[in-house]
Amino acid sequence: QVQLVESGGGLVQAGGSLRLSCGASGRTFSRYAMGWFRQAPGKEREFVAGISSNSVFRSYSDDAKGRFTISRDNAKNTVVLQMNNLKPGDTALYTCAAVNRWAGVTDASMYTDWGQGTQVTVSP
Repeated sequence: QVQLVESGGGLVQAGGSLRLSCGASGRTFSRYAMGWFRQAPGKEREFVAGISSNSVFRSYSDDAKGRFTISRDNAKNTVVLQMNNLKPGDTALYTCAAVNRWAGVTDASMYTDWGQGTQVTVSP
């Protein structure tokens, strides 16, 4: 089990960038694949990006490809989502989560541990 805390959200204009960070506690962080999800008001939670435990594999939603980059530092127990060229449609609560199987990285139901989320708001 890991405890997750996100930071880095905020208000930004369209075309701008934000760097979200997720800090994890617990000695087993390096065993988990990690993912970022987002949920906008009135919409279902959706997968944004995922990274395998050893950073060899990455996965992105079609909307995130080319604009967002996920990375992790197992020595620091952190996972980062760098978001560039933000659009108003990216406005949502962004949450990081841990999953113990890479095969389930895009499926929210497979994740076992979730943070509280950080709000991202993109103005036109």
